[in-house]
Amino acid sequence: MLFLKLFLLFSFFSSTFSHDTFNSHLLPRPLIIQYPEDIETQFKKCDEELKLQCTSWRFAVETNNLSPWKTIPEECVDYVKDYMTGRGYKVDLERVSNEAGVYAKSVELSGDGKDVWVFDIDETLLSNLPYYVEHGYGLEIFDPVQFDKWVQRGMAPAIEPSLKLYEKVLDLGFKVFLLTGRSEQQRFDTIENLTKVGFRSWDKLILRDSEDHGKLATVFKSEKRSKMVEEGYRILGNSGDQWSDLLGSSPSSRSFKLPNPMYYIP
Repeated sequence: MLFLKLFLLFSFFSSTFSHDTFNSHLLPRPLIIQYPEDIETQFKKCDEELKLQCTSWRFAVETNNLSPWKTIPEECVDYVKDYMTGRGYKVDLERVSNEAGVYAKSVELSGDGKDVWVFDIDETLLSNLPYYVEHGYGLEIFDPVQFDKWVQRGMAPAIEPSLKLYEKVLDLGFKVFLLTGRSEQQRFDTIENLTKVGFRSWDKLILRDSEDHGKLATVFKSEKRSKMVEEGYRILGNSGDQWSDLLGSSPSSRSFKLPNPMYYIP
């Protein structure tokens, strides 16, 4: 946005100077720059256009219409920051949680202990926003070493609307399976972080074993869901922030996508 405004401003300078032929006998003299009367309007239009383009980009992310991407667009950093730290993100999270809760309450459970709700962890139950605040809200290329250090600290706060849904699902009698792309080596740190912020009484916590490393998330999570089905479980609900949490084989009867414009996991 700053680049666009500077470009526009320099173009006004060029326009001003071009109307005068240089004459050394007239110097020194005061330099008077007359801005167009509608300069503020033009700046406002630039701001509105940029916001519109970034909103369109985020819509494409959330609807899985965007080609695989590694970082957010540089020109959308402020937009993503404002969304993630503002009211919009909170409202969207609450909407997803409320709709999932309505669905969960409408489901008639069998009572045999085989009805399952699957939850992802990162940006679904736990928020890594404090980490991404320090890493450009997704502008930087993902650094697994630095992120693992963050996970080891166990400081990720709960996503409050998800915690409410989690508790409701448990109260209704669902089995809760946590299915995450985190490594098996991070089991202790993950359990400690989850329990510290209020998540308890899950039935399974499934992480990546050594043989799972290198698999796309869609493949890894599809395999784990298929195994659940083979064991006789019925996956009635699934919550995740990535489409790779939800798509693939053995999908849930109903899936709920949480917003996340900061990163993409295939």
